[in-house]
Amino acid sequence: MGYRLWRKGFQRDAGMRVVIVGAGQAGAALAARLRALGHAGEIVMLGDEPAPPYQRPPLSKAYLLGEMEEDRLWLRSPEFWAENNVTLRLGQAVTDLDLVAKTVTVGGEALEYDQLALTTGSSPRRLSPALGGALERVFAVRTLADVDAMRAEFQPGRRVIIVGGGYIGLEAAAVAAKLGLNVTVLEMAPRILQRVAAPETSAHVRALHQSHGVTVLEETGLDRLEGDDRVTGAILRDGRVLPADFVIVGVGITPNTHLAENAGLAIDNGIATDAYGRTSDPAVWAAGDCASFPHGGGRLRLESVGNAIDMAEAVAANILGAGQPYEAKPWFWSDQFDLKLQIAGLNTGYDRIVTRKGEGDAVSFWYYQGDRLLAVDAMNDSRAYMVGKRLIEAGKSPTAEAVTSTPDLKALLKA
Repeated sequence: MGYRLWRKGFQRDAGMRVVIVGAGQAGAALAARLRALGHAGEIVMLGDEPAPPYQRPPLSKAYLLGEMEEDRLWLRSPEFWAENNVTLRLGQAVTDLDLVAKTVTVGGEALEYDQLALTTGSSPRRLSPALGGALERVFAVRTLADVDAMRAEFQPGRRVIIVGGGYIGLEAAAVAAKLGLNVTVLEMAPRILQRVAAPETSAHVRALHQSHGVTVLEETGLDRLEGDDRVTGAILRDGRVLPADFVIVGVGITPNTHLAENAGLAIDNGIATDAYGRTSDPAVWAAGDCASFPHGGGRLRLESVGNAIDMAEAVAANILGAGQPYEAKPWFWSDQFDLKLQIAGLNTGYDRIVTRKGEGDAVSFWYYQGDRLLAVDAMNDSRAYMVGKRLIEAGKSPTAEAVTSTPDLKALLKA
């Protein structure tokens, strides 16, 4: 297919159909950016959930608390998609991808594409049936349907066990405690958040939960859940039995790669892309949780809203011929009780932590590898987060003494 050049080297062809598989944060961002860049061709977005593209972070917080209605979750209004001529086909899973015929199969129909974007996201790890994962009232937190299924369980005085001390599990634990439930968090590792945070951050978050009555059991393995049809408790590996009215499993997610893998695309901790977001097939791209990309001499896959948006927008531009490598600028956040945890950078490889006390209960932990600043965890300290993020993105590394002693952190940006 021929293309004619358009603004700043982008390609614009009213005959180019872009099909997006996955109607989540990345898919929505990709479609919107294609139109913003002037793509005049057909855009079709396919999603297996019946709901229009929506934001996931509030599911385990404001939505679960009943503070946010469903339509406020939507990333865009229905009118936006109609006005921008984006066709949404929802409630049907894509069952096949044929790279030779350049088609995807949805609802029994083979839909042709000129360019295909895979924004298939990820799925929560679930307990196996042997561990009791098939019992009733055992939930995961990933989709709107997941949260709708468990909302009625959040009644004061009920007992909930959270399996997994990561961010999702801890956010659900915070909501349950705020609603008056008896909450126990089980973490098999020596400490909560061990995979993603320093001991200092783990200790801060642990103390927060314990102050709100949450029981946090670390180095505590689950043997199995018990119950006939419905879960009634958890049997721990040390033999203890904990009663439960329901259980939430938050033990991580896995990228949705089955469609790509079955089609023969390269897989490497997700759908493998080059620096531009293109997969091993020149007409197929990937972005978001499902995609891994070159980074620092290796490959990286990020599970975050920021990456889903930024990578999807980069891919949209590259589909139109921009030819610009994607440069990840990792950032994350988590809300638990009155704590807003904001994270900038990646802490992989850190060898020391610098602690800075802020005003009131604000504190931040700065991750260093040698003299190089890698990441910042900021607890109720938006200034530390903002400054740390800008320093990391600029490749600047203030000394530990400067971090702890400079009265106004913004001065570090000028150093």
